[in-house]
Amino acid sequence: MYAPERQQEILRLARDGGRVDVVSLAEEFQVTAETIRRDLKALDRAGLVRRVHGGAIPAGRLDFEPDLAERETTAADEKDGIAKAALAELPTEGTVILDAGTTVARMAAALPLEASLTVVTHSLPIAARLADHPGIQLHLIGGRVRHRTRAAVDAWALRAYGEIRADVVFVAANGFSAEHGLTTPDLAEAAVKRAAVAAARRVVLLADSSKHGQEHFARFGDLSDVDLLITDSGLSPEDAVAIERGGTEVVRA
Repeated sequence: MYAPERQQEILRLARDGGRVDVVSLAEEFQVTAETIRRDLKALDRAGLVRRVHGGAIPAGRLDFEPDLAERETTAADEKDGIAKAALAELPTEGTVILDAGTTVARMAAALPLEASLTVVTHSLPIAARLADHPGIQLHLIGGRVRHRTRAAVDAWALRAYGEIRADVVFVAANGFSAEHGLTTPDLAEAAVKRAAVAAARRVVLLADSSKHGQEHFARFGDLSDVDLLITDSGLSPEDAVAIERGGTEVVRA
């Protein structure tokens, strides 16, 4: 296969899947990772894709947002490891905010039965998982529910978060980097995330390594706003050190 043919197929895969990664493409086309990087660089120069950490997304897709079912099955093992590590960051008692996100939802599902906490969330799936937990005092934030994420947004949610103060928030992001901060595709969702972060004394970001370097339409904070990032070993030690230089502790679960 000639380079232009391979690049055309890479572009098709990026548009169909919303993202491509260097390692998978190298395996699929039986070429080196460096060859794929050159292909992505050529596509980027042509304005057809936008390069992100480890791969690329189609140009004009900064608002790309997979649905909940797709996100549940993406990087499942990594998310399980992150969720397990996050349990160690729970206070012995007090108030916790759980942001909408599949990794945060996995953490909620893993809360031990002996946990005794006040939990605040604007995520319907997380609230449903915790509704019968014997030790949880559950507070569900209301508002307009976004179908894609099953999360409450807009004025009601913002007002509610403005009236509380929590010990820790476990927040999710579709993309994170030192350069572009914390991003998500939807402005309304970003506003609620920003309010949740402002309502907590400590901020813990749960994000698998594929989200490092990704940039989405709506920005809701700086990476330096995060006290602790819990991710997986796919984040390189060099990238972890660079993030920690900015003041954010990193755990690679």
